Amino acid sequence: MPTYDLRNTKTGEEITKLCTIAEKEAMVASGEWEQFHTRMPADITHTGNMINKTSGDWKDLLKKIKKESGGNSGLSAEKKRKHGFVDNSINT
Repeated sequence: MPTYDLRNTKTGEEITKLCTIAEKEAMVASGEWEQFHTRMPADITHTGNMINKTSGDWKDLLKKIKKESGGNSGLSAEKKRKHGFVDNSINT
């Protein structure tokens, strides 16, 4: 359920209420409460390349995965032998 910032029109009391939309609309329709906004909603933004913002450990893990993967299947040569796959990767 969402939270709403409500102000009592008679007393000026401000509350944050956890309720359904229907409950909030009923409170506002009664005339005793009005909805108001105390703050701007937080924006979630992202700029730049996400890989540049990761730790060195994550980059090392990606390098290890790339190094140990074999051929086009993504399996290492050892795993190909273990599971009976034919190694038909192109070596240049």
